[in-house]
Amino acid sequence: MTFRTVTTPLATALEIPLPREGGFPPELLDACLAPAESLERLRDPQVLVVTTGQQPGLFTGPLYGVHKALSAAALASHLERRWERPVVPVFWIAGDDHDFAEANHSSWLAADGTLTSWSLPPRAAEAALTPMYRERLGEAILEGLEALESSLPHSEFRDATLGWLRRHYQPGQTVSGAYNGALAELLAPWGVVCFDSTHPAVKRRAAPWLMKAAGLTQDLDRDLALRDADLKAVDADPRVHVGDGASLVMIEAAQGRDRLVVEGAHLVTRRSGETFTLEELNALAAAEPERLSPNVLLRPVVESALLPTVAYVAGPGELRYLPLTDPVYRRLRVHVQVPVPRWSGLVVERRVDRVLEKFEATLDALGAPDQALERRVVLSHMPSEITEAVVAVTDAINRAYDVLAASGSRIDPTMAKPVEGSRRQALGAVEHIDKRLRGHLKKREATELRQIAHARTAVYPHDAPQERILGAPSLLARYGQDYLTTLHATIHDWYQAALEGEPVQS
Repeated sequence: MTFRTVTTPLATALEIPLPREGGFPPELLDACLAPAESLERLRDPQVLVVTTGQQPGLFTGPLYGVHKALSAAALASHLERRWERPVVPVFWIAGDDHDFAEANHSSWLAADGTLTSWSLPPRAAEAALTPMYRERLGEAILEGLEALESSLPHSEFRDATLGWLRRHYQPGQTVSGAYNGALAELLAPWGVVCFDSTHPAVKRRAAPWLMKAAGLTQDLDRDLALRDADLKAVDADPRVHVGDGASLVMIEAAQGRDRLVVEGAHLVTRRSGETFTLEELNALAAAEPERLSPNVLLRPVVESALLPTVAYVAGPGELRYLPLTDPVYRRLRVHVQVPVPRWSGLVVERRVDRVLEKFEATLDALGAPDQALERRVVLSHMPSEITEAVVAVTDAINRAYDVLAASGSRIDPTMAKPVEGSRRQALGAVEHIDKRLRGHLKKREATELRQIAHARTAVYPHDAPQERILGAPSLLARYGQDYLTTLHATIHDWYQAALEGEPVQS
C-alpha cells in the first residue's frame, strides 16, 4: 500500500440513532442524482435516510466533503443491517449558499510536493450575493483545469481524474450543478444520493416550512437567545449570532440572497432594505418559492421535515451549533434527527512515512508549531563538542559576571549597569558564533529541511488539517479509486467500533 489512513476523531461522542416513520417523498426523487439502484431503494415505503451535506465548491471542494459523504454511506449500511430495513445515504447539496469566496478556489499537491491553488475570478465588491445554483462558470474554468493538468503528478490515474472534472466543470454550468454532477459520479459506487436542495420540487415542498418559521420569527428569536445563553453557561458556545430580531429565512432580493429581519409588523431585507408583510411573503412563496431558503439553523429542520432522516453526519462546526436548533424543531414540531460526528483523518503517503522514519519523527511532530522538528534536525548535525563548548562558555561567562556584579558593586555601586552591559556583549558574541554555525548547517541540510517541508505540506498544508485544504483531485490523481475504497473501509470500521461500544480512535 502506497498510503495509509490515520483517524483523528472529532471530540464528540457518537449517539446511536433510532428509526422513525419511513418513506421518501416520490415528488422529490427528481431532485436526486445517483445510480438507478440507489434511486430504486428510495421508493421503498419503509426507507430511511442518513443525511449529510455541504455548500458547493470548486473541483468538489476540500476533502472533508468526501469524508462526510463516505461517513454517511458507512453509517447507513450499519443501520440498515441493524434495523433490517433500507437506509440510504443522502448528500444535501446546499446550492442556495452565496459565499463565493468559500466556493471559488481549490488546492492540491503538485508533482514536486508543493501546495498549488487556483481560484475563479473574484466577485466584484458591489456585486449581488448570487447563490451558487445561479452562479455560472465562465471561460476561466478552463484555465483552472489547465492549471490542474500542468501541475498534477503524472500517473495512471491523472487523466481519468482530469476527465471526471472536465465532464462537469464546464463554461456555462453553475457552480452548484458542476459540484452536484461531479460528486454524484465520484460517490456512485457507495450508493450516495446527491440531493439538489434547489430543485423546484424541493423548493415547493419546503416553502410552507419556511413561511411557518417566518411567522414565528419573534418567538424563535427569543427562544434561540435563551438557548444560546444556556449553552454558553456550560462552555458550549455554538458560535452563531442570535437574538437580534433576524428571521431564519433568506430571500433572493435586489442585492442577492439576503436575510429577513423583523421591523415592526414587517420583515425587511438586511442589505437592500426591501419590506414585506407576512401576507406578501406567503404570496411570493406560492409564486416564486425558489427565492426563499433556510439559514444555517433552519436548514437541518427543513431537511428533517422533508426527508425521513434519522441522523445527520456533521463536522466540528455543525456539531457546535446544532444543539442551538432545539427550539426550532420544537416550535415547528419536526422530528429531531441525531447529529453524528463524521470521520476525520489523514491520508499519509509512503513518501511522508519515509521522511518520518528517516528523522525518527511522528505525525504529531509534523503538526507541531514553530518548526520544532526542523530545529531538532539541524541541532542533530551540530557536533557535540561545539554544543558543549557553547554551553560551557555561556555558563562560565555568567558565573564570572555574577562575581563581578556582586563584588564590583561593593567597591563601586555604579558598576552594576556597566557589568550587565558587558555581560550581554559577551553572551551576544557567543550567541553570534552559535547562530552562524547553525545557519551554515541549515544551508548544508537544505535538502533534508525541504523533505520535511514537503511532508508537512502533504498532511498539514498551511498548518491546517489536510482535509480542510486539499481537494479530492490531489489524491485521486495519485491513487485513483483505491484511495476512496481504502478510505471507505477505514470509515466503515470506525463506525462499526463506535456502534459496538468500542473506543472510537485510530
